[in-house]
Amino acid sequence: MSTLVTRLTGALNLRYPIVSAPMAFAAGGALAAAVSRAGGLGLIGGGYGDPAWLEREFAAAGGERVGVGFITWSLQKSPALLTQVLRHQPAAVMLSFGDPRPFAEEIRRAGAALICQCQDMGHVRDAIAAGASVIVAQGAEAGGHGALRGTLGFVPEVADHLARHAPDTVLLAAGGIADGRGLAAALMLGADGVLVGTRLWASREALVKEGHHRAILATAGDGTLRTRIPDIVRSLPWPAGFTARIRRNAFTGRWHGREEALKAAVAEEGPRYAHAFEAGDPEEAAVWFGEAAGLVHAIEPAADIVERMAAEAIARLRAQGGARLA
Repeated sequence: MSTLVTRLTGALNLRYPIVSAPMAFAAGGALAAAVSRAGGLGLIGGGYGDPAWLEREFAAAGGERVGVGFITWSLQKSPALLTQVLRHQPAAVMLSFGDPRPFAEEIRRAGAALICQCQDMGHVRDAIAAGASVIVAQGAEAGGHGALRGTLGFVPEVADHLARHAPDTVLLAAGGIADGRGLAAALMLGADGVLVGTRLWASREALVKEGHHRAILATAGDGTLRTRIPDIVRSLPWPAGFTARIRRNAFTGRWHGREEALKAAVAEEGPRYAHAFEAGDPEEAAVWFGEAAGLVHAIEPAADIVERMAAEAIARLRAQGGARLA
């Protein structure tokens, strides 16, 4: 069986330099375990911090070597949740959207790798100060929450910065990466691996409603947008600068650009949205995927996705190595 050796595979003892994104409500134990068994590292999505849900999903991982990820500003409200999760001895803890420094020492003492997801160079500097083992440079193409930088320019800028200031820190690329071409390109840009969200959101193991899976198969890459409306309707206090990339649908058509009106109507619209999301309605609730939707053509087992991505990347890199220039 072929392997793809990078600094990431060495640091985290992986066969392939592929990590699954800890997508809130979608990345449960079954998905994380499937990715890890296939040779990558699967991360359970800690989301906004539901202790009972996390216990269930670690149990669902069946003892497989997995990690976990948190929305940092939300974790700050319930820091005991990190202590609870570390009892499961996760291979890594990923922190996104907030200052990682208050949690870094506890994560290190537990023997887990600290992964920090960053959306701009200020975040990168904070992650270095926190002693992150791994930094994720997340481009705006990504589904779910993010910011403004594009993957193509952001990843090599972070790679250059790490080479100068933190040469032992491993770099992952995220945002719009859904196949072996994206993995190979990320490595060429200076990353040591990739964090994959949308493509694994569209896997059989993901905790995604059938109607939402059908929606991604019917959506091209231009069928998403960045917006604040899912956070407004759920009354979630996301920090300024972060928006959500979701599918364009009836919900976004009605409220995107009318944020103040949605705030005024949230007492009525909030319960309506919650019901639609629970029902898997692809038109009246946010559907959380990114621009890589245009590269998704089937809902497949996570292992097949990981193994094919790695095989395609190996083939591309071998072909590039044998390229002849006139």
